[in-house]
Amino acid sequence: MLEIIPTFQFNFTTYCFTGMCLATFIQFLYLFFIFARMSFYKKKELNETTLFPVSIIIAARNESDNLYENLPSILNQDYPEFEVIVVNHQSVDDSNWLLIAFQKEYSNLKVIDIPKNKHLRAGKKFPITMAIKGAKYEHFILTDADCKPASAVWLKKMASSFNSKKQIVIGYGPFTKNKGILNKIIRFDAAWIGVNYISMALAKLPYMGVGRNLGYTKSVFNSVSGFKSHYSLPSGDDDLFIQEAAQKSNYTINIDPDTFCLSPAVPNWSRWVRQKSRHYSTSNKYKVIKKILLGIYPITILLLWISFVILQFYSEFRIISGVIFGVIILMKWWIQGKCFLKLKEKNFVYSLPIWDLFYAIIAPLLFYLTEQKRNTKW
Repeated sequence: MLEIIPTFQFNFTTYCFTGMCLATFIQFLYLFFIFARMSFYKKKELNETTLFPVSIIIAARNESDNLYENLPSILNQDYPEFEVIVVNHQSVDDSNWLLIAFQKEYSNLKVIDIPKNKHLRAGKKFPITMAIKGAKYEHFILTDADCKPASAVWLKKMASSFNSKKQIVIGYGPFTKNKGILNKIIRFDAAWIGVNYISMALAKLPYMGVGRNLGYTKSVFNSVSGFKSHYSLPSGDDDLFIQEAAQKSNYTINIDPDTFCLSPAVPNWSRWVRQKSRHYSTSNKYKVIKKILLGIYPITILLLWISFVILQFYSEFRIISGVIFGVIILMKWWIQGKCFLKLKEKNFVYSLPIWDLFYAIIAPLLFYLTEQKRNTKW
């Protein structure tokens, strides 16, 4: 026993071991106070007795191919009363003619056409606002033109989460599986972000949803004056809006696989970096506590791994550091693995510790690269 517990002195190895213990403690806090909430979350049964009429909102710009492919699966949802509002936002492709043809077949399709105008801002905030103003119903489900619902009961199961208290429904939107390492990285990125924002929401710390699968009411939208506080930013219609609108117990999550909305991943690295840059552009608007919670986790992962590797070169710390490292990795594998299984991302579970480390390295790197890109453009 005395050989397992090293003699502590004020030197480099002791500081390294202390850093490892601190990182392990913080990881345990994240596991049991945040991720465990999603890991042990039980989905609620579908309640068809409280299905409100719903407006589905899609903001589309030059999306004729995607609308042709995906809009029928949305218009044919198994739901008693709903409308689909497509905002044709400054499109110059065949979207207008396609939507006219769809309107002849589907009476519940409403099209709002926004002509090309150089004075209009980029992003979805203006078209979403126009759709909300023109919506017939109080309850909305938002998705994108390139998204396809996982089932014909997507709308029914998403909308069933609404009630008199729950006015925001946070869903999940994975990317479709394809060949190549980039596709795998993008799918893991989406799954890991999903695990984070869903776990944080269950921990009463909501900070985002995904605009391709999100529900809220007109009352909630008006209560925060829509996107007014961050209208100058092209992004933020899902994360910054949720941070303002989600209060106390007015929101819920829905991770039933039937409610997933799938979309294709971008095909090359440069487009993905640009996509991530848009997502990161809102980070400066996050509250300090959210920034700290999102930033400490990857830092402590790196500290854990680096200190563990260093301590393996010192025989007196080799066993105890190995035990501590093994316990926390196994606990993370178990709890976070259950989270990934809930999102039907089984393939990532087998090598989750490696993906966890990889993401802790690449996420700050991506943030730095996109920040440099924005500064260069500015």
